[in-house]
Amino acid sequence: MVKPTERRVGYGVALGYGITDLFGGGAFAIISTWLLFFYTTYCGLTVLEAGSIFAVARIIDAILSPVMGYITDNFGNTWLGRKFGRRRFFLLISSPLMFLYALLWLTDMGYWYYLGTYLSIELLSAMVLVPWETLAAEMTNRYEERSRLSGVRMICSQLGGFLAVSVPGVIMHFTGKDNPFTYTLTGLIFSLIFCIAVFITWRVTWEAKDVPQESDFKVESQRSSGMMNHLKYLVLDLFSAFRIRAFRLHIIIYIFSFTAMDVFGSVFTYYVVYCLSQDAAAVSGWLSIAAFASVPGTYGFMLLLNKLHFTPSAALRLSYGCIFVVLAFLFTVYYTETQVPAMLFSAVFILLGAARSGLYYIPWNIYSFIPDIDEMVTQQRREGIFAGVMVLTRKSTVAMAIMLIGVVLEESGFVKGSGAQPENALNAIIGLMIFATAALLAVSFFTTYKFKLTRDTHKLLLKEIARRKLGGDYRDCDNTTRTVIKQLTGYEYDQVWGGDATRRVAGEVSLSSAK
Repeated sequence: MVKPTERRVGYGVALGYGITDLFGGGAFAIISTWLLFFYTTYCGLTVLEAGSIFAVARIIDAILSPVMGYITDNFGNTWLGRKFGRRRFFLLISSPLMFLYALLWLTDMGYWYYLGTYLSIELLSAMVLVPWETLAAEMTNRYEERSRLSGVRMICSQLGGFLAVSVPGVIMHFTGKDNPFTYTLTGLIFSLIFCIAVFITWRVTWEAKDVPQESDFKVESQRSSGMMNHLKYLVLDLFSAFRIRAFRLHIIIYIFSFTAMDVFGSVFTYYVVYCLSQDAAAVSGWLSIAAFASVPGTYGFMLLLNKLHFTPSAALRLSYGCIFVVLAFLFTVYYTETQVPAMLFSAVFILLGAARSGLYYIPWNIYSFIPDIDEMVTQQRREGIFAGVMVLTRKSTVAMAIMLIGVVLEESGFVKGSGAQPENALNAIIGLMIFATAALLAVSFFTTYKFKLTRDTHKLLLKEIARRKLGGDYRDCDNTTRTVIKQLTGYEYDQVWGGDATRRVAGEVSLSSAK
């Protein structure tokens, strides 16, 4: 019988897996681009009230995503988990619930309605994205196939982003530019798309029904049952993820770069409408160009990593550099009040879309290899915990960015519903979209120089894990592999695989030394 991780992952399977990122990418692209504008323009909410919805959601989500990761890591011990899968079960039950997304986009319902509907989407996204994120690491351990899964899912994410900014623009041609029904119909259409996408992923993916390693039995035997104990282990596992050096660096790169794009996306509508005196249809048009360019852009970055053997860090720096050029261009256009030809503007947004695709694709490609690094330290497979942290930080970047933008605009004297804004508000819009975005990207840019995960270092890591599972002696490890493991885990070789680091990182659970 073929083991789950030995099944081949072709482009058909990769597409079936990745299509769920129409929800992961599309839903939050719509939220980051349109929801704040929708709340303040058509729902009667002030900028501060709208921002508070995202703030409350962050508090709730600080619990939801890590809890979901812990549940999926342990759900295989239940009857439902054994029958339907510890990860895929949640995809099956979430598919019909996608129609909750349409409820976000109703007008004149009151503050508490909008808070409740947004919280329901946070819960739904945790139920879908956390278990789904783990599947790439479970379905295969081959570098090329995981990169394929990550690449195709990001193409689907970019397609979702393209639909998110273009569909409202198309609908505006029929409903009018200032008709709130545009957004209501958009929400209904995307709810149907998300429902079908999640169901397809449930049908075509599989899980690694791993035979527990000896070390796993030792961990479980020393973990007590009971609600309070499970909560304790959840907190320990959550914080222990940050003891892995590669994951700490990865989270810095991920949080700062994605937050930069959230800030850019949220303020761009205001930049076009108030700074360039264009209408919302222009926003849809330019962002549609960028989103469309992201699809071949993602494939291009896949080729850079898999065919031209760029390191993830080098490819990320290429992406960030192009975005810096775009920001400089947009600032120059506003500051000099230059009339730019439509063709040049389109070319700039093609560059933005292609560069942004690398920013999105590469961190999620890197993520699928983090559990391998963690296994070298803990002797456990903890995909759920890392997925929980990743989803938590991703959704946090969207909501925190929108909340802070709301506060800044409110303090700058922004007037909701006004066709013109005071000078202070315009300066705040430029400061957020250009300088705040650039500063956040700069943090990620310099962090990439410390990040050492590559195709070659991952291959050495897997080889050493396989050797130790077969009973290899720790003293037989060569110096090159010892150096790589120190760079990736942050620990000396003698501390991992049953050493001191294993006891600290694996939830402070005492394990017998494997040495």
